[in-house]
Amino acid sequence: MTSQFQALLIEKNEAGEQRVDIRQMGEDALPDGDVTVQIEWSSLNYKDALAITGRGPIVRQFPMVPGIDFAGTVVRSTDPAVSPGDKVVLNGWGVGEKHWGGLAGRARVRADWLVPLPDGLSTRQAMAIGTAGYTAMLCVMALEHGGIQPNTGPIAVSGASGGVGSIAVMLLSRLSYTVEAITGRSEESAYLTALGAASILPRDEFTQPGKPLARARWAGAVDVAGGRVLANLCAGMSPGGVVTACGLAAGMDFPATVAPFILRGVSLIGIDSVYCQRERRIIAWNRLAELLDPHLLDTMTTAIPLADVSAVAGDLMDGRIRGRVIVNTGTEV
Repeated sequence: MTSQFQALLIEKNEAGEQRVDIRQMGEDALPDGDVTVQIEWSSLNYKDALAITGRGPIVRQFPMVPGIDFAGTVVRSTDPAVSPGDKVVLNGWGVGEKHWGGLAGRARVRADWLVPLPDGLSTRQAMAIGTAGYTAMLCVMALEHGGIQPNTGPIAVSGASGGVGSIAVMLLSRLSYTVEAITGRSEESAYLTALGAASILPRDEFTQPGKPLARARWAGAVDVAGGRVLANLCAGMSPGGVVTACGLAAGMDFPATVAPFILRGVSLIGIDSVYCQRERRIIAWNRLAELLDPHLLDTMTTAIPLADVSAVAGDLMDGRIRGRVIVNTGTEV
């Protein structure tokens, strides 16, 4: 394994102009950490696309290697809990924002940020799941913890054709929930049905101002949108319903009332995938390894080389990407 590697680097000049290039680097350029990982696969997430396109203030310091997750093999470690040869997964912890991330051939990180690659998963599959799938699993676990079972009622999933939404639809269906998939892309109906969605709901129904309390339709929800979508989902919950919020694709505001919470006992649960406790991460990743259908995972996954990341980031921001995008950090896919 060579100590030379390629990395996608974001820089900003004195005028505040951002530049993104692929650079050849050596290990001496990596930030501090007690474990060095040879990255085999990373992925392209919404937060990565915001950073790479400069459309959101994701990067906290420059220069920065983006990429909020990666999977690979440990090549060096000064921590006794991690050994060379270990297969590991990382997501969150500010990687790709404050600490150099996964869109590179190598990374150096803290040992306690790493999760052992679950048995039965390849590093490629782990990144096909990625932060999106791990977040979806945390949402499902929160619904279960809130007492929402498959016979409680249907579950709404917003942004269903995206990464988090696609895997949430698949997971919930595999667990025998009835899933109603919300999407603004009607052409993806067959795709979502194949993942297990029982019905497809047009996003336009959820983006307009709604009533403080609407007809009770769902026992729970997985929301990646925020804004009016989240407010309308809360208003449409059945008594005792649980809404999990894990994204802000439609905005950070929350134009809602307290009516669903005090009249129907609805719970709104925020999902923190970045700084989630390690023990809970391990549980989530092991459940993902058990539940996900490898064939369906392949149908929602597109693999690209590092050289294509910048262009695909723009497509993701413009809503032209379905499912998951994984990145081979070498030269070929």
